[in-house]
Amino acid sequence: MHNMHIRHLTCLALLLPAIAWADASRPGAAEPVDTERETWEFKLTPSYYATTHQTSAFDLNLRANNGPHAVWLAYFQQGNEFEQARTGYELTLEAEYARLIPSVQLATHGFAGMAANLELGSAVFALLGYGRTNARDYYNLNFDPNDALTFGIGTRLIPRTTLSLFTVKDNRLHTEQVITHLLARIQLPDQQRLTADFFGKSGRQSPGDPKVSGHGIALTYDFHDLFIRAARDQKVNFSMDDQTRVSVGLRF
Repeated sequence: MHNMHIRHLTCLALLLPAIAWADASRPGAAEPVDTERETWEFKLTPSYYATTHQTSAFDLNLRANNGPHAVWLAYFQQGNEFEQARTGYELTLEAEYARLIPSVQLATHGFAGMAANLELGSAVFALLGYGRTNARDYYNLNFDPNDALTFGIGTRLIPRTTLSLFTVKDNRLHTEQVITHLLARIQLPDQQRLTADFFGKSGRQSPGDPKVSGHGIALTYDFHDLFIRAARDQKVNFSMDDQTRVSVGLRF
């Protein structure tokens, strides 16, 4: 056990000098970015994952923003079965009617991946995305296909509300994975915000596996610099298991 802790800490220490921060923004879910800001802002998010027929898991994610730049460092552990440290970089490029967010991610076990998400429009906007990985071992904490195309639409016509509807579809690994999200972000008084993500999915975990389908919901409540998120996900990552996720976070 002592050696295992040393190995985990060594993994994190080796990644710290490289790139440090949290996972890439999902299509339709990116928060507004102050591209002129020159000071660092941080977000620390510990998470707990309870999955039927599996060992519970934990994740710790530290994300840092400086203007249009974001870097992250994170660590996931599922008992003695699987552990993985990951790191990445995200850049937000904005124009009057467009926002492009390219990102790259590296993780232990040889994983590497990239994604690019594009938002076109203002009051009404289109969402387009593309992702690719090297298909190495990776516990998918994004819960959408990573080798995929994304397409959707959104609106800000409702006061203090952003709505988006988008689909993420595998276009490489022949799994038939498709997941569709209806995402609502509502700004409330006194620096509060409510985010609700309703989703439905169908597909196979691997090409030869049985096809599954399921639904889920994730709710996030922000209050000043604190937030809490809870999710229930049927057939998580297109497996036969269901998952409950709880995250708490602090911005500083």
